Amino acid sequence: MARLRDDYEQFAQRGAAILAVGPNTETTFQQYWRNENIPFVGIPDPEHRVAVLYRQQVNLFKLGRMPLMCIVDKNGRIRYAHYGASMADIPENATLLNVIDELINPSN
Repeated sequence: MARLRDDYEQFAQRGAAILAVGPNTETTFQQYWRNENIPFVGIPDPEHRVAVLYRQQVNLFKLGRMPLMCIVDKNGRIRYAHYGASMADIPENATLLNVIDELINPSN
């Protein structure tokens, strides 16, 4: 499965911005982003404020926050949301790119 950074250029070519929000502290987040050379923005959320706003699930038996992938349009409306049932339950990049393409050029 390709990670978001693997197809970052395809997202950027569509004018999409990727923001990753995680439960880590700012220092941990910055170190991970630097070490992994991630090309998009990472936002630390150790107090889970963003997670609560987007109703991201936390399951202590499955090691914390469940993955949540959202596509938010330029007006701030969530146009796609995938709430993962496990840490590996993440949509393919092709799915996300298809949603973005449909928002850019609706077929209706």
